[in-house]
Amino acid sequence: MIYRAPFPDDYALTYGVISRRVIAWFIDLALIVVILFSLWLALLLFGLLTLGLGFGALGVLPFVPFCYHFLSLISPLSATPGQHWLGLIVLQNDSFARPTALQAVISTLLFYLTLATSGLLLLAALVTTRHRTLHDLLSGLVVVRSAAWQPLTPPYGYGNIPGGSPYA
Repeated sequence: MIYRAPFPDDYALTYGVISRRVIAWFIDLALIVVILFSLWLALLLFGLLTLGLGFGALGVLPFVPFCYHFLSLISPLSATPGQHWLGLIVLQNDSFARPTALQAVISTLLFYLTLATSGLLLLAALVTTRHRTLHDLLSGLVVVRSAAWQPLTPPYGYGNIPGGSPYA
């Protein structure tokens, strides 16, 4: 028999998620800018100290935002720092488990592809169930309020593992 924790209704999970996601995005954007500037400065100094040989390392800068989102989604928090600070968590839509690495890659790539195409596709969250964006739909993820979800899972969100102990 498969163990399934009782899920609250979608309203409790997703109330206020859209506005929190927007604010979280601005927080994450500010953090990415700080990280990029710090890394740029360090790599610039490295390039100067190596008499120009280290300037090629500046080529890693475009990958910083992708790594920021990807590593945040597969972290134990299962959210970017901005999302975590605003009480959001990213989970699999079907089982409410943490995202897999493949889902995190797909979600991150599609998110940046959506931003590159003017970002208007993010408005899909206004009309979809659980306020999911297109990159959420295609990666099988959902963003929910962690306060509405935490009482239903053991510590660190490892509930709903089929056949798993509810005390894991």
